[in-house]
Order: sequence, then structure tokens, then C-alpha cells
Amino acid sequence: MVSFIGAGPGDPELLTIKGKKLIDSADVIIYAGSLVNPQVLADAKPDAVIYNSAGMTLEEVLDVMKDAESKGLKTVRVHTGDPAVFGAHREQMDALERMGIEYEVIPGVSSFLATAAVLKKEYTLPGVSQTVILTRMEGRTPMPEGEKLADLAKHHATMIIFLSIGMIEELAETLRKEYRPDTPVAVVYKATWEDQKIVRGTLRDIAEKVREAGIRKTALTVVGDFLGDEYELSKLYDKTFTHEFRKGVEKA
Repeated sequence: MVSFIGAGPGDPELLTIKGKKLIDSADVIIYAGSLVNPQVLADAKPDAVIYNSAGMTLEEVLDVMKDAESKGLKTVRVHTGDPAVFGAHREQMDALERMGIEYEVIPGVSSFLATAAVLKKEYTLPGVSQTVILTRMEGRTPMPEGEKLADLAKHHATMIIFLSIGMIEELAETLRKEYRPDTPVAVVYKATWEDQKIVRGTLRDIAEKVREAGIRKTALTVVGDFLGDEYELSKLYDKTFTHEFRKGVEKA
């Protein structure tokens, strides 16, 4: 059995209990060393064999899994955040299915959720935005038709942009064509890590501020008026709003 584990955004205490138990009892550990905090592996068994996949190919990763399975060893594949978001684990799961190797997936706290937490903001505010778009800039990996940043920006939704901090100038310029130039933006470098950095600005000045902060990788860009202070109160706790669990009070 191979266990794919979302290791969370960085803080080892944000690893799920289930994920930690599997890592701590694994015989073979393959982790994304360029992104996963090594402290996540701090309590691994002394005799566990640990591979850093940063320098490995897909074939090499699969060979390790196949060899471990043939020996009856427990293998964990540790991804950053949650592997369902830009995790590139689907190709590994499909290959395991072809080889007849069982696997499971343990979800983790994605960096976009950790970013909201460290910013102390909510992505979905009544009257502001009820839609969150997770995307990236087009780089060496092309975007499907209709999914380029310029296309998605037309929705004016809360935007969470991964893997694009190196193109922050182009990102801001593209979004300014649809969003107001004074739309608030935050860039969070390594959310929940000890060396976390937060840069706040607007689409007009965020690129310059990011350059000044020296941030070139491992950062998430979030865009939208959810970063502001104006929004409507939720109906969920409105005393005049009736739902299944509470009868509303008539307005005076």
C-alpha cells in the first residue's frame, strides 16, 4: 500500500494526525524536498529509507514504490499542501493502478488555506465574493483554452494564483485590465514557515513591493476585495433569518 500524504503548508503541526501516523510508521518515505518542511519527517523510524524526489524523475519514484511493494514495505509519498492542488500525483496514482499496487490519499492543508489564515481573512464574503478561483499564470506549462488569467479575471472573483510569483509584473498588468487598479493584493511567501513573509499592496504597486521584498519563489498571490473591510453580514447568524436549526425573530 502506498499512502499519498498532504504534508500541509509548512508548519509541521499542521500535518494531519492520520498523515503523521503514516509517516512515522513508514518503511519508505518519498518526499518533495524542495517544498515539504523536513520537520514533517522528524519522527520517522530510524531505519526508514528516505528519498528526496526533488531530483528524481517520475520513473525513478515509481521504481522505488514498486520495489518497496515487492518487499512488503509500507511506503508514503509526501507532497506539500494538499496533493489535489497542483500536486502532480494523478500520474503516479494511474501508474500504480496499472501495476496493480493499492494506494490511498490523505488530504492536507493547502497553502491557499494557510494563506487566508495568516492574513486573517475570509475568501468568501457576502456582497463581495462568493467564488474563489485557484489558478496559475501560463509559463512552460500551457493553460487550457479559456483558462488563461485574462479569461478568468473577467469574473472579478477572489483570485488565488499559484506558481507565478516570478511573473508578478505580468500578473498585475493582466489583472488591471479587468480589476480596479486599487484592488487589494497580498503575496505570502512560505505561509506558516518560520521565515514567512507577507507583502500587501494593490494591483498598482504589488509588483514593486514584491521585488523590494526579494520574493522570487514559493509564494502565493491572492487578489480581491475580500482583503478590504467592507462586506455584508452573513445571513447564517442573522437573528431575523430562519433556517433548519433556528427560527428567525421578526424585524421590529
